[in-house]
Amino acid sequence: MLIRAEEQKDSAAVRAVNTSAFETPAEARLVDALREQAQPVVSLVAEVRGAIVGHIMFSPVSLAGHHELKIMGLAPMAVAPEHQRKGIGSALVRAGLEQCKQLGVGAVVVVGHPEYYLRFGFLPSAGFGIDCEYEVPQEAFMVVELQRGFLSNASGKIRYHAAFGSV
Repeated sequence: MLIRAEEQKDSAAVRAVNTSAFETPAEARLVDALREQAQPVVSLVAEVRGAIVGHIMFSPVSLAGHHELKIMGLAPMAVAPEHQRKGIGSALVRAGLEQCKQLGVGAVVVVGHPEYYLRFGFLPSAGFGIDCEYEVPQEAFMVVELQRGFLSNASGKIRYHAAFGSV
């Protein structure tokens, strides 16, 4: 398996992975919108024998009252159904978090399964005094600090890029 940055030539394969991994094409449309509208984005693909079988994207989010903080949101992440439960998603998350860290991002938020994301250091965001602009179960909205203490003295509501509301 190879994890690498998404390239322009990958867009159809990335769309196919997102469409196959989710019940609706909304996530595939979100990826297209974020590619066009959000900067910077971290967009990685997983290849197995030359075929793209996984994709992950991170895009900027803002914390109300703390717009100077560099925070990203992880969404979406997709692995083609026939390649799930083989460590591809985990490899994408680890590589994406590392790339965010290299870009100077201090924290990453995610809406996801707590049991899955805890292994990467994500913790419930409520412990940081941070909540999500969307109605999601409290335990499903999590954050990981990529820089120790980055979120101390910061609390508020996370706002996602406008593309999230347009798909």
